[in-house]
Amino acid sequence: MTMEKHTMTDERTRREFLKTAAATSSAAVLGSMASPMLGAEVKTTTKPADAMPKRVLGKTGMKISVLSFGGGSQFKKNKDGDWQPLLERAIELGINYFDTHMDYGTEQRFGEILPKYRKKIYIVTKFDPRDEDGAMRSFEGSLKRLKVDYVDALLMHNLGKEDDLKAFAKGTWKRMQKLKSEGTARFIGFSSMRSATASKNFIEQLDPDIALVAMNATRYAGFAKLTLKPAVKKNVGVIAMKTMRGIVGRKGVKAGDLLQYVLDQEGVASAVVGHYGMDILEANVKIVKQLARRKKMTPAARKKLEAACAPYANPNALAWARADYRDDGISYA
Repeated sequence: MTMEKHTMTDERTRREFLKTAAATSSAAVLGSMASPMLGAEVKTTTKPADAMPKRVLGKTGMKISVLSFGGGSQFKKNKDGDWQPLLERAIELGINYFDTHMDYGTEQRFGEILPKYRKKIYIVTKFDPRDEDGAMRSFEGSLKRLKVDYVDALLMHNLGKEDDLKAFAKGTWKRMQKLKSEGTARFIGFSSMRSATASKNFIEQLDPDIALVAMNATRYAGFAKLTLKPAVKKNVGVIAMKTMRGIVGRKGVKAGDLLQYVLDQEGVASAVVGHYGMDILEANVKIVKQLARRKKMTPAARKKLEAACAPYANPNALAWARADYRDDGISYA
C-alpha cells in the first residue's frame, strides 16, 4: 500500500470514528452514564427542561429568577422551624434573588441561611431614612444582620410623592453611588408602592439600576403605565411586587394569570413574592416554569383579567395600599 492510499484510508476511518463518537456523545448528554473506570458516574451539564427561567435585570447584567423571594410579611408569618427549610428549598428550586428590609424583621433569617450560598444568589435590602447619616446607619445594621460584607443591591424604600428628589440626589443618592463604586452595594435603586409619578421621576432624573414597583392586574396607581417606558429606555431593571397580594382567589382569579400578567410586560425581569408555607412556594415555582413554555397572554385575555380585578383597585381591598400599612408580618397577618 502506498503512503497516499494509507493516508486516505486512515482519514476515512477517522471520519467514521468521529461520526460514531458524536452520536454516542449526543446520546450520553441526555443523562448520566456509568464510567468504565470504577463505575463512577459522569454528570452532565445539560440544562434541565424544567430549570427555573431567568432574565437579565436591566443594566445590572444579573441573571435573576423570574420568581424572586420576598422577605416581607408573608414570609415572616412562617414559624421557627418552617422558614429555614423554606429558604433552603427556594434555592434548591432555582430562586436566586432574595429581597428584604430592616423593618420586615427578616434580615436575621436571611443571615442564618443565605451567606453559605453567597456565590449563587443575590441578596438585596432597603433603607427608610432619607438623610445620608440615617441611611448609612440603617445599611450598616443590615450588613450585620445579613452577615455579609456587601449586598447585590441597596434600595431606597417606599418612595412617595412627597420625597424631594433634588435633596436626595445631593446627599443620600451620592452616598449610595459611592457605596456602589466601593462594591459594598453592587447596584442601587428604589422601591415604591405609593407613587408611580415619583417612580417615573426617579428613573428619569437619577437613572437607578433597579426599580422595585407595585404592579398587578388591578392597575392600581398606574405603575406599569408610567414607569415601564422610561425604565426600558434607560435599561433600568424592573421587578414587580404586590403582584398577587389581596387579589388572588377573589372571584376565581388565579395565581398563574396574575403572574403571567406582569411577567409578560416588556421590561419586567421578575416578580417578587413572599411565601407563606412550602405548598405555596412549590406551586408558584411550578407556575413560572409553565409560563416559560406558553405564549404571551392575548390582549383580550389581559382585558378580561383587568376587568375581573378592577373592583379591588383601592386601599380597602389592597391592605398594602393603606397609608398606615406596615409590612411587618403582624399588622396585616
